[in-house]
Amino acid sequence: MSDELADNLRRYRRAKGLSQEQLAHRAGLSVGPVRKIEQGHDGVRMETLHALARVLGVKTSDLMAAGPPEPVKHEDPNSQNLRDLRIALSPALSLAPASAPTGDEPDLRRLTRMTYDNSVLYFSDTYQSIAADLPSLIRATNDAVSYYDSGEERANALVARSRALSLVGRYLTQIRQFDLAHVAARGAIEDAKAAGDNLVAASGVGGMCWLLVRTERFDEAEDIAVATMDVVEPKIMGATPDQYSTWGGLAMEAAAAAARNNRPGEAKALRKAAGTAAKAVGKTHRNLLRHWSMFGPVTAAMKELEDFMIEGDAHSVVRKSKEEATLQESTWKQLGGPSTNDGNRYRLDLARAYVRTGDATAAMEELSHLDEIAPEWFRHQSSAAITFEEITKRRRTLTTEMREVGAHLGVFA
Repeated sequence: MSDELADNLRRYRRAKGLSQEQLAHRAGLSVGPVRKIEQGHDGVRMETLHALARVLGVKTSDLMAAGPPEPVKHEDPNSQNLRDLRIALSPALSLAPASAPTGDEPDLRRLTRMTYDNSVLYFSDTYQSIAADLPSLIRATNDAVSYYDSGEERANALVARSRALSLVGRYLTQIRQFDLAHVAARGAIEDAKAAGDNLVAASGVGGMCWLLVRTERFDEAEDIAVATMDVVEPKIMGATPDQYSTWGGLAMEAAAAAARNNRPGEAKALRKAAGTAAKAVGKTHRNLLRHWSMFGPVTAAMKELEDFMIEGDAHSVVRKSKEEATLQESTWKQLGGPSTNDGNRYRLDLARAYVRTGDATAAMEELSHLDEIAPEWFRHQSSAAITFEEITKRRRTLTTEMREVGAHLGVFA
């Protein structure tokens, strides 16, 4: 952790007239994390910074700072696993003239179908199959864009590549390959803008926002989401489910960024906007290819519970999960359920809430269930590992099931 973070925390704490002990108490923490941050130690959790920022009355981003990079302790196994995809996304350049495309005319319908099929796999958390297909998909869409130099065909090729790049960006964000994900997400937005398709571009912005939130770039995530909402805001009459879903999805991304950046008022207003869009849609709207949307009342309600966890209000998460009708699976036949990914993330929030409220048994049940139904997704979730450690740190012995879950999360070396 950089000395600048230590200096920032110390400066804001003193400006409030608080001792380290007083700050820790008001944030619901022990004094240890505060001391470690101000001493420049590594390993501070983002939720700790959220809690401290709330007490100090500043944005979380005000505490953070870019210090010198830490030395890499272990080689990233994905550096080789993703080699082909990295080459496809960021090919080497020279001063030689680009070669003209050769071969038959690209089959845009086939490329669109490939992207759709892989998007279905992504939403069902089947990552291994996606990884094998993406390099060839990106190369094929690159060839299609090169083949057409103007007209409707080029616009269609750009949209096809934008959709493929959005899929790649989301996949790479999910497996925490953030720099490479940024290349894909940026390309997706640029292609859709060049094709003149604002809704596809806005969906790309949604993917970029998620990436920015995952990398603690909260100010930028909120800013670009809100700015894009202004561009694609649905008309009061005659708006389509695609338009409402895209706009509402951006509102959810902006709210997620605001909540994590200690801007609860802005987050609440944005959640209300998402709820309005969800009510207009009526039930879960599914459009996995064109606008990457599975959006509706259930999704909006689940995402709202994330804010309570960020605020440290685990009791409200548990209570609302039991009382709010929209969150009960019995209502999903009428309202439509969430995407697999959103449903799993909700269960993970619920596990965290259970352990924070003292119900470690219920928390472990949620983790075990997630490990069973979504093993590929589950092992990439750092918050699952944190929750697991909180469950087990006070136990002298672990069950076989616990050991299996811990091994899958990489907690046990």
